[in-house]
Amino acid sequence: MTLPEVVGVKLTGDLPEGATATDLVLHITEKLRQVGVVDKFVEFYGPGLSQLSVADRATIANMSPEHGCTISMFPVDEKTLEYLELTGREDDHIELVREYLEAQGLFGEHDPEFTETVEFDLGDVEPSLAGHKKPHSRIPMGNLDEHFPTLLAEEGVLDSGTATGDGGLVTDSRPDLDEKIPVTLEDGTEVEIGHGSVLVSAITSCTNTSNPSVMVAAGLLARNAAELGLEVPDYVKTSLAPGSKVVTEYLEQADLLDDLEALGYHVVGYGCTTCIGNAGPLADPIEAAIDEHDLWTTSVLSGNRNFEARIHPKIRANYLASPPLVVAYGLAGQMDIDLETDPLGTDESGEPVYLEDIWPDPEEIHRTIHDNVSPEMFEEKYARAFEGDERWDALEAPTGDVYEWDDESTYIREPPFFKDFPLEEPGVEDIAGARCLMTLGDTVTTDHISPAGPFSEDLPAGQWLTERGVEPHEFNTYGARRGNHEVMMRGTFANVRIENEMLDGVEGGYTVYHPSDEETTVYDASMRYQEEETPLIVMAGIEFGTGSSRDWAAKGTDLLGIRATLAESYERIYRDNLVGMGVLPLQFQDGDSWESLGLDGSETFEIHGLEDGLEPNDELTVVAESDGETTEFDVTAQLNTPAAVEYVENGGVLHLVLRRLLRS
Repeated sequence: MTLPEVVGVKLTGDLPEGATATDLVLHITEKLRQVGVVDKFVEFYGPGLSQLSVADRATIANMSPEHGCTISMFPVDEKTLEYLELTGREDDHIELVREYLEAQGLFGEHDPEFTETVEFDLGDVEPSLAGHKKPHSRIPMGNLDEHFPTLLAEEGVLDSGTATGDGGLVTDSRPDLDEKIPVTLEDGTEVEIGHGSVLVSAITSCTNTSNPSVMVAAGLLARNAAELGLEVPDYVKTSLAPGSKVVTEYLEQADLLDDLEALGYHVVGYGCTTCIGNAGPLADPIEAAIDEHDLWTTSVLSGNRNFEARIHPKIRANYLASPPLVVAYGLAGQMDIDLETDPLGTDESGEPVYLEDIWPDPEEIHRTIHDNVSPEMFEEKYARAFEGDERWDALEAPTGDVYEWDDESTYIREPPFFKDFPLEEPGVEDIAGARCLMTLGDTVTTDHISPAGPFSEDLPAGQWLTERGVEPHEFNTYGARRGNHEVMMRGTFANVRIENEMLDGVEGGYTVYHPSDEETTVYDASMRYQEEETPLIVMAGIEFGTGSSRDWAAKGTDLLGIRATLAESYERIYRDNLVGMGVLPLQFQDGDSWESLGLDGSETFEIHGLEDGLEPNDELTVVAESDGETTEFDVTAQLNTPAAVEYVENGGVLHLVLRRLLRS
């Protein structure tokens, strides 16, 4: 068994006034990405731990996928027991926890031996955001006014001339940074938007919105803003998705929910909302203006992830921030400003209002939490956690031991994973005559591979639903239709921002079908290859599959007929999910890449060494041939355990488990 390396992160110092737990986690995410913790455990220790509540620690640990590590750990200490007390646990239970862990030598801090140690001073934390498409790309709040123009210049947005927008729309009316486009909303309201306009401001995420310190801070900031007459611009779509109903209750008890709602931050539900792409549509005139003028608009949210097109397919730049900063940027309505020196707006007398004028005092935050968050709230809400409302109770649910598939359903359909299922273990054999479906760059995320948000009727998934009488306004999202493999496999590698390097300057799920060199969708090319019984591969750069687990990223890869992937490096979750589906993740040797080897995806591929029997981390040989020229190179099978080998030999963990059940 391979034991993981454990990186110790020593926390020292104190959080400065004005810095939040969200600011801290963005700093730590940036730091750990620099260190490199993929496939490693991370354990936090040191005197700085006493500064962090369990809610703060959960905010950090919940971003383990963004750090890249397998798990983030904190010791059980007095802060843990305080949390148990706060959430309504009985005194004798809390004491049992203490006594048991003390008897096991696990209570409080110890002095373990780490593979590597990293020191982080909490005093270095400053108000920050992360963006525009990576959670570890931290930007100090005071640098946003320089960051955004620089970003647009790097992306060529500020250059004159024509530009290609979504769907191939060519525009020659792209505005300058300071220009605004007049838009008339459906109700007749006149607004102006441009590059950098904040179109979505969402207090969302399971951990940030379960942390009283930042949620109360957001409520107090909203109260202070409303008292000075500040308003959120009409073009900003606002929402509040608390981490639990307890949050709603203590905001109500502190009279802060009304203040948030006065600015437009109404409770939209409990669960994955904007962070996973459930923001819903923007106003039609807003989307039309974005398309016509190729605008780089923005979102700001308190979630964990901001990958390309994840928040909304029309919004180019997405920024993570603490809940109070989400409200602040919602009020400003613009991302390319310095909130340390630029005003958020003006008060009723026309005087400028700055962030420091409405930022809540730390003592007021602590006092509000103390006076309004109680164990009784947790006890009462969680006693009814599994109760639904009248709509839930009215749903008809099937009965019986076996689910009856409905062939007419567009939400839940019988998947083909066990179609023509052989009882005998198929084993593995060398791959011959394979074609490359996509050549990808670095940091292709699971959102690129399997988007969860909305999709249009001109994409393969939308076409499939349209053919079955589903109107576009009822498409919902990929995530909502994850029980339908027909939709999900058509959505695989169909993110509107994914870039297949086989095609020059084309965004979206498109590829080249070989040998005819025909440009088509990834899904259609895959189906044609499968009809010809041509195995497929995908080639990528570093950090392939970064982001959330997104099981359909691996399941969709499998259903597209992809037998193996070749990348410079993998993120752990996607790599392991590929193995779980029987897809072989192969890694180039150090220094090699598909580009350095002179490959472009037009070749035919053979993978040798599989028929000799797979072993953990086996070295295999790939032979690529094009126009009579052959390129041969070695790769490493990213199968780190005998169990992983067994999964691949069985065609995936589902097949392995079913074979075992049938044999028993």
